[in-house]
Amino acid sequence: MSKIQRQDLPVIDISPLRIPNSNVEAVARQIHNACRQFGFFYITGHGISRRLQDDLHAKSAAFFNQSAEEKNVIRMELGGRAWRGYFSVGMELTSGTPDRKEGIYFSQHLDSEHPMVRKGIPLHGPNLYPEEPANFASTVEEYIEAVTNLGHSLMEAISLSLGLPRSYFHDQYTSDPLVLFRIFHYPPTDTGTEKQMPWGVGEHTDYGVLTVLKQDQVGGLQIKCGEDWIDAPYIEDAFVCNIGDMLDLMTGGYYQSTPHRVLNKSGRDRYSFPLFFDPNFSAVMSPLPEIEKLSEDRTRWDGANLQAFRGTYGEYVMAKISKVFPDLFKSVH
Repeated sequence: MSKIQRQDLPVIDISPLRIPNSNVEAVARQIHNACRQFGFFYITGHGISRRLQDDLHAKSAAFFNQSAEEKNVIRMELGGRAWRGYFSVGMELTSGTPDRKEGIYFSQHLDSEHPMVRKGIPLHGPNLYPEEPANFASTVEEYIEAVTNLGHSLMEAISLSLGLPRSYFHDQYTSDPLVLFRIFHYPPTDTGTEKQMPWGVGEHTDYGVLTVLKQDQVGGLQIKCGEDWIDAPYIEDAFVCNIGDMLDLMTGGYYQSTPHRVLNKSGRDRYSFPLFFDPNFSAVMSPLPEIEKLSEDRTRWDGANLQAFRGTYGEYVMAKISKVFPDLFKSVH
């Protein structure tokens, strides 16, 4: 078999999902093939304006160019159980190893009177926004809303790709999704061999059902295909999508979450903007009775038995966060 190259990763025009009475089944078939073969695909025709994308990128770069003191005004310690705010390089861990990136955690902005906030449910609460750059909050919230709407459309296509009713995931799991949005900055890394360079983020899979990623032109994203790692570079005005652990669990491994990682060896600053479109925090996760288990037994990258998990999505994601930020987790829980 020839080695898989980037050009083999599917690029899917999803514009029919936004057009009434269009051929969404064709899009669903392409997503089905992509999920079965790679767990990753690019999308075009998504409807997210370039103005908004460029505005988000510019304001994010302006924020990270500030001093540590200025950035730490919204440090994650101040976000408490809502898990919002800024973290510095090396604070976030992947498989126990510090990542070479800094970032900001956002989600849907919920005030103190929201029922979930009043109950103290983790991952629910207000975002922390800096004073500079100006209007950062409005740009972030506009982007979250736009990509969340895109996530709903993509989940309709994923439902169809599995032979389920178009509204299946919406009705069962994502009518009120847990939306987690991150802005990451990967600083330039000293030159050297790949084995000597610290990973921007090490090998991992995402936790929920769907990730929608805007990445910049620098590159560095790699995905695992069999025993090989392949690049998934920037394509103009395209987003990268990948499925997460909960879709893997619900489909009995028919759609498998794919390990990926980031190595910024460009010598330049790299920015990425993943939005995790996840099941409701209280949704009970288990294999879907409508989906026949067709996968072969496999050993996950982390040795975990994903298919054995039973519980709520909140329980799953908080167990993961406890390992990503162990010290912070102890202080707020």
